[in-house]
Amino acid sequence: MKKIKKILSVALTGAVLLGFSQITAVSESEIQSVYLGGQPFGVKFYNNGLVIINLESYYDGNRYICPAKEGGLKVNDIIKEVNGEAISTNEALQDAAVNSNGGILTLKIEREGKEQTKNITPQKNTAGMYLIGAWVRDSCAGIGTITYYDTDNNYFAALGHGICDNDTSLLLPLGSGEAVYANINGVTKSSFGKAGSLNGYFTDSTIGYLTKNSDVGVYGTISDNFSNKETRIQIADNSDIKTGNAKLYTTIDGGEPQYYSIEITRIVNLDSNSNENFVIKITDEKLLNYCGGIVQGMSGSPIIQNDKLVGAVTHVFLNNTSEGYGVTAQNMVTNYDE
Repeated sequence: MKKIKKILSVALTGAVLLGFSQITAVSESEIQSVYLGGQPFGVKFYNNGLVIINLESYYDGNRYICPAKEGGLKVNDIIKEVNGEAISTNEALQDAAVNSNGGILTLKIEREGKEQTKNITPQKNTAGMYLIGAWVRDSCAGIGTITYYDTDNNYFAALGHGICDNDTSLLLPLGSGEAVYANINGVTKSSFGKAGSLNGYFTDSTIGYLTKNSDVGVYGTISDNFSNKETRIQIADNSDIKTGNAKLYTTIDGGEPQYYSIEITRIVNLDSNSNENFVIKITDEKLLNYCGGIVQGMSGSPIIQNDKLVGAVTHVFLNNTSEGYGVTAQNMVTNYDE
């Protein structure tokens, strides 16, 4: 029976009303070394455009209408322009509708990677306000975990999966974003059917600025204040990953990252676009007792086996919160280079 899973996305806020492909192995001499992450971080993420998360009809006094739907808009469309002007905030779209006086709004949208133009005619509601009947999201914020720092190429990698919209699961288009260190001040434990979470707050210390949001991680530049003194660790080739004992390096309180025992129980696939490459099981009693297994905010936590960075945790299984998926570190590195 297929396991129920939950992606460990950062908590999203800001809504108005968040095949198999072959991997080419690299030689030992080409394997790079990086600094381990394990630190919690806060992300402030701003979309490149407005993501439609819901279309809702409203009553105009005679009937229920939805101009956005009637004009051909769909959930997960990304609104890029209104009447030739770039748009980036929920408020700007609302103002455009309110001030249209019922005139046509020409919207440039992106749908499944292709640009289209749609004409929408706002209609009044019973209060006399012009609306289009679309809920949109322009930004999100939350907490995750840094996977590694590559100082040679001046970037960090985190999460092990992309930042997706909570309502539609769309990979959010990155406009801009900042990553800052975060402090963990509590944990909501995971339990059967429910993923817990790391609870904390952002600090004023900047890690860097986001440059890419992808299916296998988020990436950003490293700020000038980076001063990690940990020993470098090699990135494992995908072929190095084996079932058996491993370690999770993560932060579950206000202190420093710690190692916790886990087991890699199954290699699922090595698809470079997947963040479900292998299955892990938490075996550390402290982590099980304190967190109930894997919790949200832990995504991106480095996984080490045989003194190499093999990947990062990405998901929790809701029917057994001691288990979840991991993405390979090589896939994260390869994705950054693409």
